[in-house]
Amino acid sequence: MVHHAFCAGRCDGACLSNMQRRTAASWFRARRAILYCLNVVGGVAVLLTGSTTVVQAQKRVAIEQIKAGIVGVGTFQRTRTPQFRFLGTGFAVDDGRSIATNAHVIAQLLDSGSDPEVLAVLLPSAELHQSTIVEVTRSAVDDEHDLALLKLKTGRLPALALCADDGVKDGDEFLFTGFPIGAVLGPFAATHRAMVASITPIVIPPPTSERLEPSVVRRLQRGSFPVYQLDGTAYPGSSGSPLYDGGTGEVVGVVNMVFVKGLKENALAQPSGISYAIPVRHLRELVTKVR
Repeated sequence: MVHHAFCAGRCDGACLSNMQRRTAASWFRARRAILYCLNVVGGVAVLLTGSTTVVQAQKRVAIEQIKAGIVGVGTFQRTRTPQFRFLGTGFAVDDGRSIATNAHVIAQLLDSGSDPEVLAVLLPSAELHQSTIVEVTRSAVDDEHDLALLKLKTGRLPALALCADDGVKDGDEFLFTGFPIGAVLGPFAATHRAMVASITPIVIPPPTSERLEPSVVRRLQRGSFPVYQLDGTAYPGSSGSPLYDGGTGEVVGVVNMVFVKGLKENALAQPSGISYAIPVRHLRELVTKVR
């Protein structure tokens, strides 16, 4: 009895039979293997958690940088209520005085009466009543690719970087930031995620019949060009929003339209979740032309 109590205290297996020693050794080997696997799994979990944290941090930084260059595009008229009429989204490029948006956003005719209507952009602010309205002028328009550049009359904004690589592929995931329902939710830019579902050919029609010029007719006859079909839900106010890499903040495209089920009024009530963006190379070419 004393001997057995002593062995239980030492736990070195000296008093165990051969069968017991073999069983104990097998158990310890299995235990070590289990602990090793748990440590490996735990290490992987830590690595994955750390990686996720880094990605989230990169996205936050990218969104913050993007928002600094985002504007609401519209028209301004002093005697109108509201004075600023929201039409779409734009973002600063090049020297920070150029604003990129869609051609269809600024396609409407302006009122040239005693109180002339002018193109303007709204510079958002964290405070609702501190947003600034700045007049802009048309700098360049590319109807074929539904792109336009505006020029700030005063000041400049942090310019967004345009991606120099056109290597966007199906399955790539991006972010886009803009004003999805215009001024309804206030001048606060919102960010959404989107995956490139397909790269598909499309033809951009002229925004109005008045702009159906011979060159436009020839372009329609000539055919289409590829655009990015996205699985993200965009709304009419999202037109002109930058589509960008959440890791680098580089712009890869410009959101220009959303697939609508039925009438255009259904874009809000029944969004399709299918949107389109113009590849950024066309914007790069437009910026180069006006330099």
